[in-house]
Amino acid sequence: MAGRFAPRPTRTTVRGGEVGVPAGVPRQATAPGKVRVWVPDGPLELGLVLGPLRRGPGDPTFRATPDGSVWRASRTPAGPGTLRVVARGGEVRGAAWGPGAEWLLDQLPRMLGADDDPSAFAPRHRLLALTRHRRPGLRLTRTGLVLESLIPSILEQKVTTIEAYQAWRLLVRKYGDPAPGPAPGRMCVMPAARTWALIPSWEWHRAGVDDKRASTILRAVRVAARLEEAAGMEPAAAQQRLELVSGIGPWTSAETVQRSHGAPDAVTVGDLHLPGIVGFALAGDRHADDVEMLRLLEPYAGQRHRAARLILLSGRVPPRRAPRMAPRDIGRL
Repeated sequence: MAGRFAPRPTRTTVRGGEVGVPAGVPRQATAPGKVRVWVPDGPLELGLVLGPLRRGPGDPTFRATPDGSVWRASRTPAGPGTLRVVARGGEVRGAAWGPGAEWLLDQLPRMLGADDDPSAFAPRHRLLALTRHRRPGLRLTRTGLVLESLIPSILEQKVTTIEAYQAWRLLVRKYGDPAPGPAPGRMCVMPAARTWALIPSWEWHRAGVDDKRASTILRAVRVAARLEEAAGMEPAAAQQRLELVSGIGPWTSAETVQRSHGAPDAVTVGDLHLPGIVGFALAGDRHADDVEMLRLLEPYAGQRHRAARLILLSGRVPPRRAPRMAPRDIGRL
């Protein structure tokens, strides 16, 4: 993962994102409903591109398998679908199952960064130039799906990584649908908007989700169609629409459009760790706040999110000087 330089990565460093994808022997999957082969126009690392979509090692919607494949289970506009992606020999092969199979394969190039332009980034710091040189396969994913990034981002508001990932895992496994096709065991498609709206209050509590985050999700799924329309908008306009929902602020909207839109400039503001990491990497200032972070990233206007990802991938983070935030288990209250 991008935060592998830390013994126990924080949510911020994990978001910087890389998933280890072993180079294994391809397995013969059960006959897929649809297949697509796509040839990228440059270097591509599946683990780097798709890593930000995984919400923890136990994410029921994401799996990286020993044969070198990445599996995703998504709820598309056409219905649930499972996608298996493997990159070998300079080409990418996607296989998909379920009602959403065709939609997922149509989206495959964009999901793997076809709309992203890494050449637009001009490094002005040696650290970023070296990191980009070492990781040429970094592209920004664009899923075209808003809720599947928005809901887990809401769950991550002001809690530890462990709490957020556990809540996502428990709720998706209990209320989601089994992933179509020959997906690895226990993979699930996240619940539909109506299903999220019908989750009883005590189940949110058992999953460790407080009333504030649960209420924000409920408000979001009530206008799910309008929020999904934002996938076709420019990132800034999409963030404005998301932030019309009470409880969704700049942090959550940025975390969402980074994935749904592949937004290269959607820098995460309001994060507990990111300003200090950026400040330390670019200016040796571990106490930088959001204002200082934005000042340091100003030379990368238009590409600030890419700059932040490269910083997280560089491994240059300030040494820890305080105890970790302790997880709370509100489900036991």
